[in-house]
Amino acid sequence: MTEPVFKRPELEDQELISSYFSKSPSRSCERTFVNVYLWSRHYKVKYAVIEDALVFRSEDEGTAFSYPAGELEHVKKALEFLMEYCREKGWPFILYNVTPEMFAQLEAWYPGRFTVDYNRDYADYVYETEKLAALAGKKLHGKRNHINKFKTLYPDWSYEPLCDENVEACFQMALKWRNQNGCDDDIEKNAEMCVTLNSLRLYKELGLKGGVLKTGGQIVAFTVGEPLCEDTFVVHIEKAFPDVDGAYPMINQQFVQHECMDYKYVNREEDTGAEGLRRAKLSYRPAFLEEKGDVREKE
Repeated sequence: MTEPVFKRPELEDQELISSYFSKSPSRSCERTFVNVYLWSRHYKVKYAVIEDALVFRSEDEGTAFSYPAGELEHVKKALEFLMEYCREKGWPFILYNVTPEMFAQLEAWYPGRFTVDYNRDYADYVYETEKLAALAGKKLHGKRNHINKFKTLYPDWSYEPLCDENVEACFQMALKWRNQNGCDDDIEKNAEMCVTLNSLRLYKELGLKGGVLKTGGQIVAFTVGEPLCEDTFVVHIEKAFPDVDGAYPMINQQFVQHECMDYKYVNREEDTGAEGLRRAKLSYRPAFLEEKGDVREKE
């Protein structure tokens, strides 16, 4: 068996990786070049093309593979290759970030052979775009109140798209946010800040869209995302100064209204088990959670 060559995703791999993702679209936030490229620095993830399908290998805790991306026949061939490869190496066969759709496909090919263990901490929150834009109804009354308070406190507020003229100021705002939020003492927070700064630095190269919220001419919040699949836009990053009352709901709504209305859904990624983040994401009433789990072969 030929040993596959796994390599770290680089900027020049963008077209290749994106082309495979487009062959098997998914609403999972991992299925975008931006996420794999920016986070591979932290999570030690590498990729290879196996049987004309794209496969990622994570060595975070042992060896596990992503569900292959590509055309259906190539996905199946790649799975067969990975099973044989793991057998030869004496490794358990483990797939990570597997969605229910992917598992259904696996189950159709290999009925009853695998189990999937979904991890609630890694489920993506997916919202109806119209609802995030309008915030109508009793359940979102609190969000409207926060936004109205923001508009009252900061009547000179403005929204603008991320561009060459304001990207440096966003960078400086992010550095200030980092100092205020103790990122240097928290590995995960620090990694997220590296991703944030790199997404700003490379926003054009990565094809990202951003939104910027200002009060008194100063940036108090910004957000960055991209189209994920035909009907879904994904928001990767959102930062606001917590002492600016209502800045988070305001940038959320403004960005959706200006950048996401061509899409039915907005994916706002997972909460990684952080209690405060979970409460905040649930308070916006997601349409559904895009579940992800680990697949193993039954004993």
